Amino acid sequence: MSRVQVLLLSLLMCLGTSAAEPLDTLAHDSISRDEEDYGLIRRTVRGFDRTDDEYIEPQHYEFTVMGQITRTFESFVLSSNGQSVRLAPDGLTKIGPYFGWRWFFLGYTFDIKNIGFSQNGLRKEFDLSIYSSQVGIDLFYRRTGDDYKIRDARLGYGIDGALFEGVPFAGVNVGITGFNAYYIFNHGRFSYPAAFSQSTCQKISCGSWMAGLGYTDNTLDMNYDKLEQTLRERMAPGQELKLDSGMMFSDIKYRDFMLSGGYAYNWVFAKNWLFCASAQAGLCYKTSYGETADANKTGFTFDKVHLDGIGRFGLVYNNTRWYAGCSAILRTNNYRTSRFVASNIFGSFNAYIGYNFVLKKKYRKNRA
Repeated sequence: MSRVQVLLLSLLMCLGTSAAEPLDTLAHDSISRDEEDYGLIRRTVRGFDRTDDEYIEPQHYEFTVMGQITRTFESFVLSSNGQSVRLAPDGLTKIGPYFGWRWFFLGYTFDIKNIGFSQNGLRKEFDLSIYSSQVGIDLFYRRTGDDYKIRDARLGYGIDGALFEGVPFAGVNVGITGFNAYYIFNHGRFSYPAAFSQSTCQKISCGSWMAGLGYTDNTLDMNYDKLEQTLRERMAPGQELKLDSGMMFSDIKYRDFMLSGGYAYNWVFAKNWLFCASAQAGLCYKTSYGETADANKTGFTFDKVHLDGIGRFGLVYNNTRWYAGCSAILRTNNYRTSRFVASNIFGSFNAYIGYNFVLKKKYRKNRA
């Protein structure tokens, strides 16, 4: 081999070595970054349920089955210049099974009075609450049916409101779609899931401040001609009725942008027993447009701030294998203008019993 060939071969070997090293280094760095990113994501996800074991007992099992009865309720009040009408449907009772695996919990409830697939004229409701140690999210969708009744009416001097109690009125439609999200500050020692999703057990009484935000899209349609006709049909002969113009509108659509704050407390009053009470007040900025039925047929707009509220209550027995209890969630939605005030209260009451099974690996090892 000539000296030139030796030099060329040596140069190629040097180039090959110098070129290979950066490639290996880059590949190794890329794998390391991927592993770091994956680890960061995994630690972040696990962080949502990281708790202090002295205060909170984690879930021991992989799966759960549960049966639940749900009772929903709603009340709507419209008032203007001393007149007011309160409308509410009959309470709705649903029953159904649930199945859970770790974070996922699925189920279905059906109205025991309307078992079947026909939905004509029925209320449509969807509520989903997600509880982790750090954050909670409520999603809700509600559309009224045609089963409203007049529960109370105050229409002026000399008119007996008892005449209208229980009178069916199908001329109002209320729709609510939105979400609430909130952060739990003392999430290491206070457990919302212990009270409302039964996935942990609170061992020592503890509370926490909360802060959140939310958005709601609302619609309100009122057939004021039908309302006035329904009221007049029940009045005594010779009595006169004139609804205030502020109560005579065709429709209103408005949006809520809410910032909320509140406090929750878990009271462990006996072994495996827990009572939770939680309240949040929301400062809401509402934007709306609607049309009244006054003489000029004028519309109105408003951008105002109002106060809404959310309350939660829960009573639970949980020995990690069996659990049973009840819970209630109540929401208020208010808005007012110079012409009228409208308030909507809706919520649900749940009673349940459930069973956990298939121990997680680390608890199987401990038991062995």
